[in-house]
Amino acid sequence: MKESIMEIIVCPVCKGPLELSVTERKDGEIYSGTLLCRKCDHSYPIQESIPNLLPPDINS
Repeated sequence: MKESIMEIIVCPVCKGPLELSVTERKDGEIYSGTLLCRKCDHSYPIQESIPNLLPPDINS
C-alpha cells in the first residue's frame, strides 16, 4: 500500500485515526505492517501491500 493512503483511511469501527507500523517495504510501498486505532484498540494487518480493514467480529 502507498503511505499516502493514510490521509484518507480511518478505523472502520469508530472512524478514528489509524497509526501505521511498518514491518517491511518493497518497491517504495508498505508490504507488511499493522494499522492500529488507539481510540478503540483494534488493529488491522497489512499483508502483501493490502490493508485488511474488515471490522473485527464484535459478537465474539
